[in-house]
Amino acid sequence: MRSYIAFCKKEVLENLRTHKVLILMIVFLLFGMMSPLTAKLMPEIFKSLALDGIVITIPEPTALDAYAQFFKNTSQMGLLVVLLVFGGMLSTEITKGTLINMVTKGLSRHVVILAKFTVASILWTLTLLASFITTFGYTAYLFGSGIQPNLLFSIFCLWLFGLFLLASLLFFSSFTSGNFAGLALTAVSLLILLLLDIFPRLHALNPITLASLNTALLSGASQISDLTLPVGVTLGLTVLLLGSSMMVFRRRKL
Repeated sequence: MRSYIAFCKKEVLENLRTHKVLILMIVFLLFGMMSPLTAKLMPEIFKSLALDGIVITIPEPTALDAYAQFFKNTSQMGLLVVLLVFGGMLSTEITKGTLINMVTKGLSRHVVILAKFTVASILWTLTLLASFITTFGYTAYLFGSGIQPNLLFSIFCLWLFGLFLLASLLFFSSFTSGNFAGLALTAVSLLILLLLDIFPRLHALNPITLASLNTALLSGASQISDLTLPVGVTLGLTVLLLGSSMMVFRRRKL
């Protein structure tokens, strides 16, 4: 337990020194501010684009539009930033050989995987929470209310999908060489999940569902029961990927 806590502290300091925490906070706070503002200003933007007498009319924006913009920004650009920031969290240390001394002195390889996942998950949680609180505040100010049905469950689904991506990144990094091979394979796996999302029968087994039906949950087009199975599948896959990462990394030559 002591080695786990010590390695977690080392990871936190490293993320602070490399400005990863700052980058994540700035990006996600910007998303939190921009989403409601974009939704509020969208009618004016379309009016300014009217050409040759063509009048573009769109419905009056609501709080739902603000959250739709938030989930769109976070599930696309936000998760991409998370993957880029943490893309080398394991592979870079393997390439540089910085883990050799620690492992030879008795540090468990399981601790390395668990600590890296823990710290990355905490940072993902904090930045997502900060972004959501910012969006909620701006939405309440601009639209009179920030409360929407199933809002917290929608955020939970997106959060869980982010954990799944971090576990995938660690798994692929545990057996590949190069600083960004694990990131590349994670991107490929994400692309495969997006392609599989085309088939409705696979929705219940596809983790990507947790990042694609958030707005539908708020509008009532989807219900919590529709995502119960995807939540269970994603949670199970996350645990499986972490366990596999530890097994593979234990046998890897550093």
